[in-house]
Amino acid sequence: MTLPSSHSSLRRLPAILVIDDEVRSQEALRRTLEEDFEVLCASSADEGMEILLREQAVRIVLCDQRMPGTTGVQFLKEVRSRWPDIVRIILSGYTDAEDIITGVNEAGIWQYLLKPWQPEQLLLTLQRAAEVWRLQQENQRLSLDLRTAEPVLKRQVDSKQEKVKSSFGLAGLIRAPGSPINAVCDMVGRVAPFDLSVMVTGESGTGKEMIARAIHYESRRASKAFITENCGALPDTLLESELFGYKRGAFTGAGEDRVGLFQQADGGTLFLDEIGETSPAFQVKLLRVLQEGEFRPLGSNRPVHVDVRVIAATNRDLEDDVRTGRFREDLYYRLATIALHVPPLRDRPMDLPLLARRLLDSSCNALGKPVEGFTNEALASIAAYRWPGNVRELQNEILRMVALSTTPLLGADLLSPRVLRTPFGEFDENKPSDELAWAAGLSGGLKERMDQLEMHVLKEAMNRHRWNKSRAARELGLSRVGLRAKLVRHGLEQAE
Repeated sequence: MTLPSSHSSLRRLPAILVIDDEVRSQEALRRTLEEDFEVLCASSADEGMEILLREQAVRIVLCDQRMPGTTGVQFLKEVRSRWPDIVRIILSGYTDAEDIITGVNEAGIWQYLLKPWQPEQLLLTLQRAAEVWRLQQENQRLSLDLRTAEPVLKRQVDSKQEKVKSSFGLAGLIRAPGSPINAVCDMVGRVAPFDLSVMVTGESGTGKEMIARAIHYESRRASKAFITENCGALPDTLLESELFGYKRGAFTGAGEDRVGLFQQADGGTLFLDEIGETSPAFQVKLLRVLQEGEFRPLGSNRPVHVDVRVIAATNRDLEDDVRTGRFREDLYYRLATIALHVPPLRDRPMDLPLLARRLLDSSCNALGKPVEGFTNEALASIAAYRWPGNVRELQNEILRMVALSTTPLLGADLLSPRVLRTPFGEFDENKPSDELAWAAGLSGGLKERMDQLEMHVLKEAMNRHRWNKSRAARELGLSRVGLRAKLVRHGLEQAE
């Protein structure tokens, strides 16, 4: 019996116990393995058991099968019952099938190696055995961590779900008191708990997807998936395979099964954007899914049942499309159990400062570029523009400003020329009554109306000259100091 050469606490190499009744075999194995392992040798099963009882760090037992007294399989069976984590290997010069089967079934041996062995192959096998032992320990540790951490993990999941809800639920919709979108948000809060189909209408870029997300995260489905698909971006055949999935070989190029979006959204919500762009033929297939709650993937004869809430959105007038026959009436009423209309940004001027601030924060994070805020001139220009592209256009404009900025505050000079264009330029010159309609909207006494008109003229001139005070002052017949005083009085510039 060979004792270890160092104290177990100082070991760095994995320990392996070699049991062979031939001393020459022990020495040959030691020479082969000692650079990569701490090798402990025994000449019998009894000596091997003494080492195992004393040396708790043994990771691998390499045991000869045929020894006087106890065989290798019998010994490893005992090892398995006492130290199940030890990796057990038989080394034998005999290929008795019964020994191999017994070793696998009763002793749980990991490998059955034959003599004569090749040094490189033996070393590689034992290195793999050491890795198996390490992975077993890591798996046990992780399993224990998961059991003990279950309450912590549950709290973390709940916390993240609350964070997502605060970001995408009703609390995440930016709006000011008196905003037209408040009525929409009230309706979202009332219908979200019920599994009713919702049709969200509005111009492009108004935030229809955000409304759909708010419905999802305020519903009982909030912990499940929210899946989106732009129906106007794909032809019918691709849209059908995307939504319903397909089986391998269903068409040319279908090399494997694909799970459709309806299945991915099972238990959750499927948002179908631009639903008005679909063809009547596809509308028939979608109607069946909504009515029956089931569909067949392409190339399959077996129906798939799903539990999905569908929210659709469009910038088209679907009621008009129903009248002209472009959109199926039965599908429209199936989708529009609840109809919500998102107002355009030009009808929400009170929301612009809040939206601009939120979009500025997200733009800074996206670009990794810190910016403190907007100058008064920039905010005035933003308020004067009608934003035909709505929130999406505003987001892109602020991204552009952040990217071009060289100062902590974003100035009006960073805005696109179309935003700095005079508001009057947006009126149709063939309809001069538009300007009269704007003037008729002024309120208050004569002084108040004149103040509003003066502020409007100042904004128009400053926007047109890209907030160059000298040029605007010359056009208006004012000194630069006089122009600045008026800007300060109307809140278009801060007083120093």
